[in-house]
Amino acid sequence: MEQSSSCLIFLLIFCSSLSLVNSQEDSCENQISGLGFNFDTTSLKCFPVWDVQNFILRFTKASTDKWYFVLSYPYGINSWAAIGFSSDGKMVGSSALAVWVARPGVGGTQPYYLGGTSENEVDPNGSKLTFHNRSFKSIGTSRVYLSFVLETSAPEPYLLYAIGPKGSFPSQDNPTLSKHIDKVSTTMDYDKGTTSKSLTLKLKRSHGVLNIAGWSILMIIGAIIARHCKQWDPIWFYLHASIQTIGFVTGIVGILCGLALRKKISGSVTNHKNIGILIFVLGVLQVIALVLRPGKESKIRKYWNWYHRCLGCILIAFAVVNTLYGLHLGGEGSKWFAGYGTAVALLVIIAVILEIRKWMISKRSSPQHQVEHPIIPVPSHIPPLSSGSQSLVCPPWLKFLLAME
Repeated sequence: MEQSSSCLIFLLIFCSSLSLVNSQEDSCENQISGLGFNFDTTSLKCFPVWDVQNFILRFTKASTDKWYFVLSYPYGINSWAAIGFSSDGKMVGSSALAVWVARPGVGGTQPYYLGGTSENEVDPNGSKLTFHNRSFKSIGTSRVYLSFVLETSAPEPYLLYAIGPKGSFPSQDNPTLSKHIDKVSTTMDYDKGTTSKSLTLKLKRSHGVLNIAGWSILMIIGAIIARHCKQWDPIWFYLHASIQTIGFVTGIVGILCGLALRKKISGSVTNHKNIGILIFVLGVLQVIALVLRPGKESKIRKYWNWYHRCLGCILIAFAVVNTLYGLHLGGEGSKWFAGYGTAVALLVIIAVILEIRKWMISKRSSPQHQVEHPIIPVPSHIPPLSSGSQSLVCPPWLKFLLAME
């Protein structure tokens, strides 16, 4: 009897533990009706909207002009989180609702109007939307649930999500919102109940990846081949020309994505765009230089080599700087900076190692470092060497001379 009771208690504890784990991790299979929200949550549609940060959105249409929303995110972000509604996918001009939990059960919510990209343009009193019955629930130190009622016939089709820097918590007395460190934009079809990443985000990522691969990575690899692989002539030239051509074409496609993206985003990117135009011009000049390359015996070949190398180095330098600046403007997280920085650093290390090797080979092959064998004069009284059955007698000094030969 006691053994059966022990097994029953263990089973109950085990089931409770599983339930607790599920509630901590959260998924669209979990029911949240027992968390005590201000409205009925049994009919909410559920969508994972930000996989990287594990954001889950639940919503339903309660009436012709009333919508229920519940946003769930990990407590461990240790900062504020926000959901915004935009008509065009842009952060500027949207209305958002932020929530923060400094410690379990202690936090707040605040609507904002995003009038610009700086902190003083984020107005805590200018939201164009009214978020009724807003509240938050924290499940220990695992999940935070933000609930609110939106009174509108049709919510905006673009939903924005963002998180702030670690340890950043607004307050009711000082609701200033620090600049986000990561964000994502999605589109929502409320009638069909489908969600997807917005075209703006796809264009932004395509613009960044193509330009990084074309103007930075491939151009650097092509330059390294031209500098250190000339012993494999003419393979090095065709490889160098092919890689640089692929990089040039990839970079142009990246620029076209950037021009399309410029029409869909707000904010000033003039400097980034101007540097991109300069990089494009330098790339065109390199292509023209390749077409007009003089022959090896030409007197101006030396000056052409100087021009081609210097222009290539300037192009790569501007490409690296503009890439870092573009990642900053795009608000990309540290993972993008770390990934790009690691790739460039690795290529630079390879280039430095090859440069040191080239210098050492050049130093060993220079005339002043070559060993000069002393010339030993042969005395005129060397006796002739006889042949036949008599063995040849070779003086020691002659053996040395023959060895030197």
